[in-house]
Amino acid sequence: MTASVTPFLMFVGQAEAATNFYVATVPNSAILSLERWAEGEPGPKGAWKRASVRIGGQKVICFDSPAKHDFTFTPSFSLFVECDSEAEIDRLYAAFIDGGQALMPLESYGFSRKFAWLNDRFGVSWQFNWG
Repeated sequence: MTASVTPFLMFVGQAEAATNFYVATVPNSAILSLERWAEGEPGPKGAWKRASVRIGGQKVICFDSPAKHDFTFTPSFSLFVECDSEAEIDRLYAAFIDGGQALMPLESYGFSRKFAWLNDRFGVSWQFNWG
C-alpha cells in the first residue's frame, strides 16, 4: 500500500531560490524540513539538497540536483492554484510572471472569471484560477 504521494520538483542549482520565492509569495506556505549536502556527497558541502515544503497547503518536495540532465520541467505537469479573490490572482500572477513566460495570459477565458497559465522564472508551470 502507498503511504502518500507528494509532488517532487527537481531543480539544478535553483531549488533554494525557487522554494524561498514560493514560500514568501503563496499564502499558507512554509519550509517544513531542509537537508543540505554533507561531506562526501555529490553536491557541494552545505549547499541546499532537499526540502519538504508546504505551498498553499500542498506538501511538495524541492530537490537541487548536482547533476545536469537532458530534461527540465514541462507544462504538462503544473501546480493549480484556486484564488479567493481578484486581488489575490492579480498579485500572484504579477509575482510569478516576473522573469517567466505566459502560456495563457491572465484574462477571462469563459470557464472562469480570471485564469492564467505560466512557466515561472525557475521553469515550473503554474495555473491560477479565480471563479
